[in-house]
Amino acid sequence: MSTAATRRFVDLSITLCNDVVSDPPFLRPEITYQAHGETMSELAHFFPGVTAEQTPDGAGFAAAEWVRLTTHNGTHLDAPWHYHPTQDGGVAAMTIDEIPLDWCFQPGVKLDFRHFEDGYVVTAADVEAELHRIGHQLRPLEIVLVNTAAGAALGDPDYVNRGCGMGYEATMFLTSRGIRVTGTDAWSWDAPFAHTARRVAETGDTSLIWEGHKAGREIGYCHLEKLHNLEALPADGFLVSCFPHKIKGASAGWTRAVAIFED
Repeated sequence: MSTAATRRFVDLSITLCNDVVSDPPFLRPEITYQAHGETMSELAHFFPGVTAEQTPDGAGFAAAEWVRLTTHNGTHLDAPWHYHPTQDGGVAAMTIDEIPLDWCFQPGVKLDFRHFEDGYVVTAADVEAELHRIGHQLRPLEIVLVNTAAGAALGDPDYVNRGCGMGYEATMFLTSRGIRVTGTDAWSWDAPFAHTARRVAETGDTSLIWEGHKAGREIGYCHLEKLHNLEALPADGFLVSCFPHKIKGASAGWTRAVAIFED
């Protein structure tokens, strides 16, 4: 007798809120909450003269929230347009509303780079070694997630400076093998700016700025930033769903990223 497969979900998204540090101060979201009795002016637009006491449950109209944020707040998917005006040899870079939906629902692979120090720039050799360690051979369109030390630091005042970053050659290693969506639990796919700024000051090499992002000029790809709970995932054997909000012409879109296990 056959039994239906069970499905289990693991939330990979941070909670968008006012209190947990997940961005620099000038980029943090602002959420204003309205309780049921605080939206009576909206009710009056549709039902003039009706009071809170006269509503069906006597509690007022409806709870609501006003949110001020950028497309890069919270767990989000960056589009190639974020990195450069063009991709793939000079064609116009895709905006978030142009990303193929099949990129966003694929088998996942987790690379565990929590042992790398904050600011370390991951190389292609590092990626190859980790794939060998977990016994996984990349297949086109798999979604590659990078677990860094930043995952456990969410909410710390220094969160944006935590974790390793993916360099140009590591990113090209993935995209040249058909990977089109990647992700990290750090603030950025690249090494934190504080560490990169020090290297730029020491070497004068400004090509180090966002080198992983800028790999998207050559092969267009998307990456997820500010993922969470990657520690709960095995190396493979799960699906990732990360459909972005459809914002016309935008460089990114918010997503409720989840891992799906079918047993």
